[in-house]
Amino acid sequence: MAEFYKFLASYEALIYILLAIGALFAFRWLMRSWRESQTAVYTMEREFSSRRLGQSAAISILIVVLFCSEFFMATFIIPGLPSDVFLTTPTLDFISTPTGTLSADMMTQFANSPLQTAVANITGCTPNQIMITSPAAGDEVKGTVELIGTVNIPNFGFYKYEVAQIGSDTWATISADRNTVSNGKIGAWNTTALTPGDYQLRLVVTDNQGKVLPACVVPVRIVPLQ
Repeated sequence: MAEFYKFLASYEALIYILLAIGALFAFRWLMRSWRESQTAVYTMEREFSSRRLGQSAAISILIVVLFCSEFFMATFIIPGLPSDVFLTTPTLDFISTPTGTLSADMMTQFANSPLQTAVANITGCTPNQIMITSPAAGDEVKGTVELIGTVNIPNFGFYKYEVAQIGSDTWATISADRNTVSNGKIGAWNTTALTPGDYQLRLVVTDNQGKVLPACVVPVRIVPLQ
């Protein structure tokens, strides 16, 4: 149903134009059929003209109904729908538990990139709204890490958390969710597939209008399992 509403909202002007063109031909056919029915003399001629009159009237009524329906939907129904109906978000499986494992392509890219030294500070985090509290900046992590923090903003849409090497702009999405979190578990991150070294972990939040807020970035160091 959401796709239907999106279609009506996106192509409103085109729908009106097509209905107007259809109405022009339908009403023209209706008037011609009506004149023919008035001038018909023979019984057979009257039957054919009456049939054409009925068909043209039915099509004209249908176009009027479609026009009124589009107007009603666009004016009263669609503006009252939640904004996330029209928000395009990533296709995510929120039923299964996120594993926090990166794709093979991203693991290969990270493995072939030189590691850089981390600077132990955080950027972009907003207390009580967008925050990663664990791991903290400069922490050493290994194995599967539980991410603790807060994702709680007005008009919340969804969040995702990503990883990149220090100094790199290539971010790999680990997982995502649509539920707000207040000083709780954001998700899990399996670090075993990555080369030990310095990385940056970021939390990206998008509101229900599609606006991406400044990301909370925390530098961490992955160490090998012992």
